[in-house]
Amino acid sequence: MKSKMLNKYLRGIPYSYGVSKMIITSGGNSVEIAKSLAKKLNAVYSSLTISSFPDSDLYLRYNAAVKGKKVIIVHSFQPHPNDSFLKVLFAAETAKDLGAKKVILVAPYLAYIRQDKRFHSGEAVSSKILGKHLSKCVDKVISIDPHLHRYRSLQEIFSVPGTALTSNQLIVEYIQKHFPKAVLVGPDWESSQWAGKIAKAVGTESTIFEKTRYHARKVKVKMVKPIPLAGKQVVIVDDIISTGYTLIEAAKEAYRRGAKEVMAIAVHGIFAEQAWPKLRKAGLRRIITTNTIEHPTNKIDITPLLVEELKKE
Repeated sequence: MKSKMLNKYLRGIPYSYGVSKMIITSGGNSVEIAKSLAKKLNAVYSSLTISSFPDSDLYLRYNAAVKGKKVIIVHSFQPHPNDSFLKVLFAAETAKDLGAKKVILVAPYLAYIRQDKRFHSGEAVSSKILGKHLSKCVDKVISIDPHLHRYRSLQEIFSVPGTALTSNQLIVEYIQKHFPKAVLVGPDWESSQWAGKIAKAVGTESTIFEKTRYHARKVKVKMVKPIPLAGKQVVIVDDIISTGYTLIEAAKEAYRRGAKEVMAIAVHGIFAEQAWPKLRKAGLRRIITTNTIEHPTNKIDITPLLVEELKKE
C-alpha cells in the first residue's frame, strides 16, 4: 500500500485529458528539451509523477490520458544512467499498458552502448541488454550522435526502428561563428574522422592525436599528423567528455607545441569525477557542449534536430 504521505501528494496532482494527439513527457532529465519540443510541435507536455514507496521501490504515474495517442518520452541517460534506464522502462511499459498508440523514446544521450562486446570473460554486454529490453516497450528510438563504435547503426542494437541524428552541422556553424581560424584536433583515432569532417566543413586545418591508454585514468597522446600550432587557437573536438583525461593530455600536448589557446567542443558532456574543474585547471578555459546532457557548458541546442525528426511521426 502507498504511504499516507504519498496518497496526499497524489491527490493534489491534476489528471489531464488534453485533445492533442501527441503527449511529450520526461522522467526528469531533458525537461527543457521536452518542453521546447512540445511547444514547437503543438503537443501537450505533461510531466510524470515519479516518487518512491517507503521501501524505495519506484513509483511512476502519468498525469495525462495517453490512450490512442503518441507518447514521446524525452530523457537523456545522464545523469544517473541506472535510474534513467529504470524510469524509461517504467514509463514506456506503462504507456503501452494504458493504450498508447505509439511510444517513442528520444534519448539525446543514450547510455550503455559503449560496452559493445565482451572484452573479458564473464562480462555483460550492456548494449545488447539495453536493446533487448527497450525494444519490447518502445516503437522507435531517436538519439543524438550515439557512440556507435563497432556498431554501424542503432538497428544492430534495437529490434525496433532507430534513428541516430548528428549534431555535426550545428557544431560546424558554432565554430564558424566563434572560432573560424582555429585548428581542429581529434584527440584519438575514434574521433579523428569525425573531427576531420567538421574541419573540412568549417574550412580549417585539422590534425589527429594518437592515444595510448594505460588504464581508465591514465592516457598519453602524441600528434600523428604534425602541423604548426604555435600562436594558434586550437579546438579539440570530441563526441563525449567523460572523465576528461584524454582532453587534458591533448590540451597539454597542444600547449607544449605553442598553442595560444586550447578549448574543447563536445556533443555529450558527462563530466564524471569532477572532470569540469580538472579540465579548466589544465588550461581549457572554454568548454562547449550541446544540451544533450544539461550542464552549464551547454551552448549548442540540438532541439531543432529533434523537431524535424518528430515532424515525420
